[in-house]
Amino acid sequence: MTVRDRAERLAAGAPDSGTLARWGLGAMLLAAGVHKLLDPGAWAVYVTDWLAPWLVVSPMAFMLANGMLEIGFAALLFADRYTAFAALVAIVSLAVTVAYLAVVWATTGQFGDVIARDVGLAGLALAVLVDALQRE
Repeated sequence: MTVRDRAERLAAGAPDSGTLARWGLGAMLLAAGVHKLLDPGAWAVYVTDWLAPWLVVSPMAFMLANGMLEIGFAALLFADRYTAFAALVAIVSLAVTVAYLAVVWATTGQFGDVIARDVGLAGLALAVLVDALQRE
């Protein structure tokens, strides 16, 4: 049996690509949300001195709130409920994050690696949104 034959056999029993993308986005949101609840300080470092005054709460409280929300949206994605809404929230959040980090990167040289990751995650969220809208 060739590698291609094995791959086709594996793919035949796998969930569809939309489901895999939804699970992947859900897993990312769950992991990020749990980590934000366990170690909000690790995430608060992304809040620069000029952004902090714009937040209604402290950077730590902001990360804790985000962690809870991310876990909630992950649950929606895993349950395949309000999937388009959860994916849209993820896209908006990631787009705003990428724009913010691009400004920080352009002015300080920080967080370029995070931008690259978040662009890919925004693409994943877009794929989940498109799939959810096509299924409606």
